[in-house]
Amino acid sequence: KRQVHGENLKTGKMPKGKGTQSMGKRHTPVFSLCRRCGKMSYHTKHKRCAACGYPDTKIRRYNWSPKVRRRTGQGTGRMRYLKNIPRLAKNGFRSGTVARARTRKAAGK
Repeated sequence: KRQVHGENLKTGKMPKGKGTQSMGKRHTPVFSLCRRCGKMSYHTKHKRCAACGYPDTKIRRYNWSPKVRRRTGQGTGRMRYLKNIPRLAKNGFRSGTVARARTRKAAGK
C-alpha cells in the first residue's frame, strides 16, 4: 500500500490531532470584511468584529491601545458636522438670517 501524505505509518490513518498536519487543512476564511469599519476583522463564526465590535452599538475601544485610538478616534474621518462648529460658534449659531453687511474702511486715511 502506498503512503498518502500526512498518513500515520503505524495505523495507516490520517491524523486527527491539532499539530502540523492539521494546519494544512485550514483554508476556510474565518475573518471577512466588517460592514462598519471595513477591516477584514469580522469573525464569521463568532459573528463579531474583532476591531470595532460590530454588531455592538458602542465602538470597541481600549486605553491600552493608544495607536488604534489615534487611527480611529475623533478627527481622523470626514467630520461632516464637527468641522463647521468653530465657524458656527463664532457667529453665535445663527440660523435663518442674513449676515450683517461689512463696512469698508476708508482707503488712505
